[in-house]
This record gives sequence, C-alpha cells and structure tokens, in this order.
Amino acid sequence: MQITTLNILKTGKNVFLTGSAGTGKTYILQQYINYLRDNKIFPTILAPTGIAASLLKGKTIHSFFSLGIKDSFSEEDINDIVTKSYLKKRFKNLQVLIIDEISMVPPTIFTVMDKILQGFKKNTKPFGGVQVILSGDFFQLPPIHKEPTNKRFAWQSPSWKESEFVTCYLVKKYRQEQENQLVTILDSIREGNISQETIKLLDSRIDAKLNDEHKPTKLYTHNYDVDTINMQELEKLPGELHTYNYSKTGTSKNVETILRNSLLSPTLQLKQDTLVMFIKNSKEGEYVNGTTGKVIGFNKETDAPIVQISKQLKIEVEKEKWTIENELGDELASVMQYPLKLAWAITVHKSQGMTLSSAEIDLSKTFETGQGYVALSRVADLNGLRLKGYNEKALQVDRVILDIDKRIRASSKKSENFIQEISEIELNRVQEEFMQKLKNAATLEKRNKKTPTHIITKELSLQCSSIGKIAQKRDLKLSTVVNHLKKIRKEDKDFKMDHLKPTDIPIEKIKQAKEAILKEGIEENFTPAGEVKLSAILERVEGIGYDELHIAMLFIR
Repeated sequence: MQITTLNILKTGKNVFLTGSAGTGKTYILQQYINYLRDNKIFPTILAPTGIAASLLKGKTIHSFFSLGIKDSFSEEDINDIVTKSYLKKRFKNLQVLIIDEISMVPPTIFTVMDKILQGFKKNTKPFGGVQVILSGDFFQLPPIHKEPTNKRFAWQSPSWKESEFVTCYLVKKYRQEQENQLVTILDSIREGNISQETIKLLDSRIDAKLNDEHKPTKLYTHNYDVDTINMQELEKLPGELHTYNYSKTGTSKNVETILRNSLLSPTLQLKQDTLVMFIKNSKEGEYVNGTTGKVIGFNKETDAPIVQISKQLKIEVEKEKWTIENELGDELASVMQYPLKLAWAITVHKSQGMTLSSAEIDLSKTFETGQGYVALSRVADLNGLRLKGYNEKALQVDRVILDIDKRIRASSKKSENFIQEISEIELNRVQEEFMQKLKNAATLEKRNKKTPTHIITKELSLQCSSIGKIAQKRDLKLSTVVNHLKKIRKEDKDFKMDHLKPTDIPIEKIKQAKEAILKEGIEENFTPAGEVKLSAILERVEGIGYDELHIAMLFIR
C-alpha cells in the first residue's frame, strides 16, 4: 500500500519502488518529495530521458552526472569526472537521490552513478552514503543498447546488490479499477500466462466501437505509422490550415537538444476539429501531459487555438517555453511553441507515463518485449480500447523479468512484514532520527562556510545607490563587484537591484542587440557553452566598452 511505502521511505532506507501501471508510483514519489521539502531538504530528481524527467520536474542522468553521450565508462573516465570542480558543489549538497523510470537505465550507467558519488563524497558506501530511491516497472520499456548484451537492466549491476534496496511493490491500482477486465489482461501478461480468457478479451476489442467525445488516440510501435496517420487525418479536414512555427533563441546545437528531449513540434499545423494532445502540464492545473482534446476554433486576433477537452472546459491555448540552462542556471537557449501535438496517433514509446481515456492500438508490428504491455496499460478501462491487431510479441515480456519479478515480490513481502511488526513508537523514532541526520548535515554545511564575500556585497548593496559606491566602500575593483552581483542574482531570483541601475549606459539598446543575436542563432556569435559573445554585442552598440557592457548585462533578463 502507498502508506506503507511512504513510512519506509521516511526511515532513510534505500528503496526500490515498483508495481504495475496505474498503482501510483509517481504519486508516492511526489508525496515523499513534498515531505522532504517541507523539512527544508531538497532531493535530486533524475530520469534517463528528458521526457521522463519533466514529469517530476527533474533532470536527465547524463546531464546531472556530466556523462556526455557515453554509455560505458572506464576508471579513467570516472576519475576525470570526479576532478571537475564545477561538479563538487552539486554533489556535496546531495543527500537524497531519486531516479525515476529505472527500467530504462542500463547497468553501466547505474554503476557509474554509484562510483561518481563515492568519489565526490569520499565515502566508499554505495552511492557515497546518500539515500537512493529508484522507481519504475521492469515490465515496461527496457534500456536501448547499441550492441547486444546479456546484462540489460540496472538490477544486473553489482551496485544494485551492494546498495541493499528495500523493495516496495505497490499492488493497488488507481488507473484501472481492481475488478476491471483490462487488469486481468495486464496481470496475465505480467505473469507470462496468456490464457484463453485473455485471448478472448483481446479479440473482443478488435475493431470495437468506442463511446468517446473525441476520436481515440492511436498508438503504434513505429514512428513512420504515426507520422503518416497524423498527416492523413489532418488533410481530411476541410477547414483552413493554421501554421505555427516555433521561435527560438540560442545556438542550433542547444535548440536541437531541446527538441530532442521534448515532444514539441517545430512546425505545428492545425485545423478546425483537429485532435490534439497537450504535451506539458498546465500551471493552472487545467490539463496535464497527455490530456486530449479537439480544436474548436481560433482567436480572431491572435490566431491562438481554442481546444475543448470536455463538455464543460474550453481552453484558449497559450504558447509555452522550453529552455536549456548551463550549470549556473543561465538560459542558453529557448523554444516557444504551443504545447500541442497532433494526437490521432503517437508511438508506444512516447505514450509511457500517459493515461488515455480511449485508444486505438495497433500491435501487429510489435518488435520489442514490453511494448504491448505499455500500450495496453495506457487506457483506464477495456471499454476504452480498440485493437487493430496484435502479434505474438505483443503479449510477451522478457523471460528474465518474469523470473526476477518473483524475487521482487518476495522481497517486498519482507518489507511489508517489517513495517507491520515494528511498533509505531519505534517507527517514529527511526524516521525522526533520519530526518535529524539530514538536517544536521545541512546545518553543518552552513556552519563550515564563512560568510562569502559576495554576500557581504549583497548586504552593502542595500545601503548604496550605485555599483561604483559599493566598489569604493569595499575597496574592490568594479569588475569584482559586478561578478558578485551576477552570482547574487543567480542565487536569489527575487533580489532587487534596480536602484543600482546606471543612467549613463544604453541598457535598452544592449538588450535589443542581445535579443537579435539570440533570435538569429548564428554559431559564431556564441561561446562553446552556448552564451552570446560580448564581442558580438559590442559590434552592434557604439560608444560602450566591456566594463559598461558587463554592468548592463546585470539588468538584462
């Protein structure tokens, strides 16, 4: 049960959180994250792909651990990463590590995360002694390997066994009702026991009629099928074609990274009655990633699409911003586009993590074990499923996973027994001790720090009317004070320094020049890190030097 899992998480144990689709793994993770944050402890949240990471507002494993594009690492590679000074602060403050979609993490990557943390923490305990929480379902999509290998999954890494994970196997389903016939099918696939009853249930959904407000989303195993169907359906509609091109800032390399790690369409084409899917969570909670609807019109002035997602709810969609940032949180590139995708069809791979009210699924070309299970588990009820066909592969899961699943369930039973047998007083004591340990570590970290020089500048800035006066009082170079203020603004987004804004520097012209360079995206105007070169701005704004430019950049967002 979820409450049992939450109690175990609070004890500080390393935890492997698993369970079939719809049992609330993401929900319980969010509950634990909220609990930690309420106590001023901020966990690190990672996932193997950008799409998966965005669901919990986390980062990708490769970017956080600075792994580049590699999938295998030597001791020399690990030693090189551990010596990177810009990573030291990141790992020094890390106390709780959450890794979602663990089924998609290869054992080589799992091992290197362990070794890197041991190196940075100077602690030979697994993962350097931090609490590690893994979440995922090994019946879902496995890691992609460039070459054939016998070891495909994270649990096959030596680091898994050494970490002594407490297994929490969630069993109560929330996406599908417990007595739902779809649950019978999914459990049958998970058990590797496809009965005649399962076959009959699946066959009953071949070309079945669906009662739904909108056309069902179609799931296919191949990208080609998806793209073809979406364009065919769009062309069938008689209305005017509305085309929305994305706007971008930054280098083409960074923009490409954004596009690769998201579902957004660089060129989005819509007509009246287009079936669409939202690909971001609404800030106001009106829709989530995976919500489907139909375009019912367009704003006459702005041309913004109006989408109906239920009889009661119509939304005039606003453009959203996708960004990529450097290590200090500076924006390197951005893409603006409507958070919509044609939704007559999507790939099974892209559907992982979504919940659909109805779906038309073609599993006749299934080529990977687990694809059929992932696709079928996207819908909440058998009545919301229309099958176009399925092959034998669609009903298969990896035999290795079938074997390991029995051990995982047995391990979870031991975890449940532990919680049932321990007294409430003892459980509370263990949980409070772990939380106090986290708080003590955070406090010790603060005590060991002398008051940073930039914080002294911050306090003094509240009493001065210009950057020059701060430099004079502190007996520092003007450039040093500017660097302090840059750091302050990155650490404190709400820090106000408008009273320091100079009147003798053409800040607005400089801002316009920077925006123009970002929009153009010409490679030679950017540093290797993707930032606008100051020299490129100087070429467009006359009468200023580097000192004035550095000051101006403090007031340009």
